[in-house]
Amino acid sequence: MISAEYLGMPLEINELDKENLDYFAHCAKHDFHLQRCCGCHLFRYPPATACPWCTDERSDWVPVEGKGTVHSYTEVHHAIQPAFKPYVPYLILLVELDTQSGKPTPDEGLRVIGNLATADGVLAPRKDVSRVGIGTRVRMVFSDVAPGLSLPQWTIDEEATQKADAWRYRPE
Repeated sequence: MISAEYLGMPLEINELDKENLDYFAHCAKHDFHLQRCCGCHLFRYPPATACPWCTDERSDWVPVEGKGTVHSYTEVHHAIQPAFKPYVPYLILLVELDTQSGKPTPDEGLRVIGNLATADGVLAPRKDVSRVGIGTRVRMVFSDVAPGLSLPQWTIDEEATQKADAWRYRPE
């Protein structure tokens, strides 16, 4: 079992949730691994007991490069958790990974969720939030929460070519 607190929120993954325990064991080492189906060979996220496409229950944990493009996002302006208040506005990103992009269909890529963070895993400041939109290139970083628990997050990939016209919600 993993039990910790992140910015005032209790986090717990119990023994019955084997797939998530395995996933977060890799994240704790700052290694990004996903399940790959032994039947159809497609990666899946979030971790699950069976493949959502072919229903095969067999899978392997395979290292995956944590780079991709923002597919969608939400910008949070009202922190429900008091510890998040200093970070508003903050972004929650849905990132389509370069790995398996456009598979199993062009509309169903491999997409992973996480917050926008700095390169050292801290929630990103307003200046970075304003630079991100749909189409922004990002890479994975990890926020160390407790021994044995790190959360996968996203930071702007400064080495990647960025779209000049990444779509953003209109400012209020």
